[in-house]
Amino acid sequence: MDFKAIIRDIPDFPREGIIFKDITTLLKDAKAFQEAMGKMIEHYRDYDIDYIAAIEARGFIIGTPMALELGKGFIPIRKPGKLPAETISVSYDLEYGSNRIEMHKDAIKPGDKVLLIDDLLATGGTIKAAVELIEKLGGEVVGIGFLLELQFLKGREKLKGYDIFSLLQE
Repeated sequence: MDFKAIIRDIPDFPREGIIFKDITTLLKDAKAFQEAMGKMIEHYRDYDIDYIAAIEARGFIIGTPMALELGKGFIPIRKPGKLPAETISVSYDLEYGSNRIEMHKDAIKPGDKVLLIDDLLATGGTIKAAVELIEKLGGEVVGIGFLLELQFLKGREKLKGYDIFSLLQE
């Protein structure tokens, strides 16, 4: 299946000069969504992991079905002020600004093996911040997976030394 043909480009969003990769067109195509998730799940089926962590919000869409299918717990990584218990946070730069993400302090114990999932690898700032959160709590990032990687933005360079998988590359 040609997943790239299903994902829609939105020019000048969220600001001029950015071409936003809109995965909602893939999500609403039940067959394409199921096939894409199946391929990601199969890639990670034999990994030794305790949890799947994913970044708000589109990462949740990819990470939660993977956690359910693989029989693993799910850990949300969210924007500031969205988690009810005590959190840790990391700030990071985006290709069009800066932001911060948080995770519950008790989400991961030292030695927990975590698979980190997001929908898109662009410049790598957000995912690198998520790696920092997991490692601050003593977790081990055993893999980082994406539905789509924009190779021209070289986000993978910020993740040297990690096991990275992207289902699609542009």
